[in-house]
Amino acid sequence: MQTPRHDIYAFIHKGLRAFMAHTLVRVGRLDAHDAAEVAVVSDEVRALLDICTHHLANENRHIHSAMQARQPGACAEVEAEHVAHEHEIAQLRWLLERVPENEQAAQGLYRQLSDFVAHNFEHMGKEEREHNAVLWAHYSDDEIRAIEHAIIANESPEHLQLAIRWMLPHMTPSERAGMLGGMRQTAPAEMFEGVLNLIRPLLGGRDWRKLSLALGI
Repeated sequence: MQTPRHDIYAFIHKGLRAFMAHTLVRVGRLDAHDAAEVAVVSDEVRALLDICTHHLANENRHIHSAMQARQPGACAEVEAEHVAHEHEIAQLRWLLERVPENEQAAQGLYRQLSDFVAHNFEHMGKEEREHNAVLWAHYSDDEIRAIEHAIIANESPEHLQLAIRWMLPHMTPSERAGMLGGMRQTAPAEMFEGVLNLIRPLLGGRDWRKLSLALGI
């Protein structure tokens, strides 16, 4: 049986899919006349749009440059989609500011966010199929991990925390244990404990027991 290659997209895309789906549902049931609810959901939408913008920049800077170096033109189609996504994000931000006390604006935000999520689900699938194929053809797994580590090294603590919050609860038990096992070996103890404290309330009892058993905690 062939050993699976390292998938640079797997975990961050799981987190993004979960965050997008959660936020879309929240916007779909939003009461535009409830100021407190609008404030909370608006913050969630802004956080989603911020992480999407940041993710696009990371892919352009780190992954696409690596692909371009070994196979020029391989990421041209997806780069054009990234430009379109940036325009969609700007439009969503504009709509979001018009939601308070405006049911029509809230419905418009919901529909446009739904389109944005649909486009991104298709887009991420394309990256996982086509871009991974290019990376695997031209780079070793160690080289791909080095690209991934360069992305992580340039992240702010705030972006890392948000990514971890959405990635870890939506991984399989073995993926979650593998990531946290590696983190325990390389990260400061207080950081590892902080991540456990962050995700424990987000995991069901069964998932937490599986993680505890795998990590021996």
